[in-house]
Amino acid sequence: MLYHERGVETSVVCMTAGTAARNRGTARTDDDLAELRRAEFAASCKMLGVTRGEVLDYPDGKLDQVNLYQAVGDIVLHIRQIRPQVMLTFGPDGGLTGHIDHAMAGTFATIAFEWAGRPDRFPEQLGQGVAPHRAQKLYYHTADFLLPDRQPISPPTVTARIEIGKERFEKKHLAFRQHTTQKPLFERVRKSFAQRLEGTIEMYHLAATRDPREAKLETDLFEDVIEE
Repeated sequence: MLYHERGVETSVVCMTAGTAARNRGTARTDDDLAELRRAEFAASCKMLGVTRGEVLDYPDGKLDQVNLYQAVGDIVLHIRQIRPQVMLTFGPDGGLTGHIDHAMAGTFATIAFEWAGRPDRFPEQLGQGVAPHRAQKLYYHTADFLLPDRQPISPPTVTARIEIGKERFEKKHLAFRQHTTQKPLFERVRKSFAQRLEGTIEMYHLAATRDPREAKLETDLFEDVIEE
């Protein structure tokens, strides 16, 4: 949302439709729930100003069991098509919740970040407007606190603190509330969002960069990004 306001094009790729969720709203079948969750995702993206959002068809709750090469290849193709300067994902901890799908999605995205720029990786994708692409920075979402009711994780070190302000915090919470099938979680999630610094600071870990650099604390994810 912050970067959309600054004129940055933003894209979100979600690996699953969330059909393993215990909160299912009015859905009677997994197909019903997938349709609801995709519509909720689209509504949330619209509220946040996301330029492009896509939900893939991997099995929810089972990303640790899918073919790694295929999953990485799908993300590599999206990177080569979207051609981002900066990528955000989860670290191998799976974020604050430690969710295994989040951990695996982050693992796939990390490998894809490294491979998307190499013509010897998934060469069958190349041609007809698709070319290798090297994103400049890869960040993991992180925090300087843990959720007390979750399994233990070892979160990535905070290297970037982004001030989003109270108004954007409220809008972020409203965007989550577009996921109406998850209504039982609304207050719990809000409490987690606001647990530190009233939710106005988002924290990230700079995991990799295209161009070698020294470590430093950042306040802008596009710091040192080169226009090309």
